[in-house]
Amino acid sequence: MSVMEKDPKHIILSRTDSIGDVILTLPVAGYLKQKFPRTRITFIGNTYTEAVVRLSGHIDGLINWDDLKQRSPAEQEARFRDLQADWIIHIFPNRDIARMARKAGIPNRAGTSHRLSHWLTCNRKVNFSRRRSELHEAQLNFKLLSPLGVQDIPALSKIHSYFGFSNLPNPTENIRSLIDPHRFNLVLHPKSRGSAREWGISNFEKLVNILPEDRFRIFITGTQGEGEQMKDFLSRIHSKAMDLTGKLNLEQLIAFIAIADGLVAASTGPLHIAAALGKKAVGLFAPMKPIHPGRWAPLGEDAHILVKDHYCEDCRDSADCECIRGISPESVMEKLTTGS
Repeated sequence: MSVMEKDPKHIILSRTDSIGDVILTLPVAGYLKQKFPRTRITFIGNTYTEAVVRLSGHIDGLINWDDLKQRSPAEQEARFRDLQADWIIHIFPNRDIARMARKAGIPNRAGTSHRLSHWLTCNRKVNFSRRRSELHEAQLNFKLLSPLGVQDIPALSKIHSYFGFSNLPNPTENIRSLIDPHRFNLVLHPKSRGSAREWGISNFEKLVNILPEDRFRIFITGTQGEGEQMKDFLSRIHSKAMDLTGKLNLEQLIAFIAIADGLVAASTGPLHIAAALGKKAVGLFAPMKPIHPGRWAPLGEDAHILVKDHYCEDCRDSADCECIRGISPESVMEKLTTGS
């Protein structure tokens, strides 16, 4: 019997990296549920992204790898065996998870052939390179489904329909009270925890100052540490924007973005959250590969990008990226006010 004469019983999707990466993986679950509606889907992630994974109504179970990897190898193997999964898709390569899946006897183990460890642990290898591909990250994730007989990759304009974010956290009354029903509630997320090229505090400050106060209610988000880094900026704009840095955990941030109207950020997790939730999400990008928007643009009905219209390598080895800093605050305001 071929592996695809009947629907898979239980598929594990493994991705243990950052928020944006995980968000762009979740449409795979929605697509699989459409193809195989009776199949159970479990997601292996980490503590940092757990709140994001729980948003998807297409995920039937969640394994926190940060917790599981603290247990003995025997306990880990038992946990994998208990899942009784017939497939595991290693969307993000993790050697320890791949070894454990093989040891636990999961019969079908799929991963890219470009990882040496997968030659020892995976029996369904897919030959493609993320680094050299012209496809968007979300589309690249679908390539790993080919051993399941899923050869088609959805159009980029359709992928957001597979997010399935039906498990939104309820905002507290304190969070709800921040929203102004008479203005556009805009979240600005200036920092990236080092995961992306940044637009720069001076540009965000200019944007705050040119946005009409009668039309925009502005909030600044970020971690407590990022708030410390931005304290001078925050003090200068305190009369025009509310400082929420360090005040919201990820679940609360998701709840807040869900009731806000829009968000501006570089290529960060909050940008992808806003886009997936259907908010006006304006992403700021550098043009160089592989961090350009062709690979990492936010996906959503009201998602927009700004990037300089030339290819540039001058900033590749510098964190101070003139390419992204050259995007004007006026062009961001135009996106927010017209959506064009």
